[in-house]
Amino acid sequence: MPFVHRVRPRYAEVDAQGVVFNAHWLTYFDEACTRWFDSMGFEPKESFFRDFDVMLVKAVLEWQGSAGFDEAVDIAVETSRLGNASFDVRYTATIDERPVCVGTVTYVSVKPGTHESVPIPDVLRERLQPVRIES
Repeated sequence: MPFVHRVRPRYAEVDAQGVVFNAHWLTYFDEACTRWFDSMGFEPKESFFRDFDVMLVKAVLEWQGSAGFDEAVDIAVETSRLGNASFDVRYTATIDERPVCVGTVTYVSVKPGTHESVPIPDVLRERLQPVRIES
């Protein structure tokens, strides 16, 4: 079962059309990712810079509906691909199970404090399992 994080869009995040402005989805997904890592036992203030670090290298977003001010948006987070030095995370945002936005973000493992790509550390690899099987 995927990890789920809830956000409630603020008034300032909604555009003139009354929906969440597109750029805010990456912020929501990043917040959900931080809480996901925390749920796996990686305290964000420590682990990201001591045990491992990752950098976003690709993001693909697909809108399937709208989200408005103060709606409860549930974001499911799960690993969809696990490589040697990179992995993909799939974010599925819904409101009352109605699809809103799906994002796939590719992260590359880097040596903390640098931009140097390194293999995914074993402790992180173990917790990113199981990889979600795409149908």
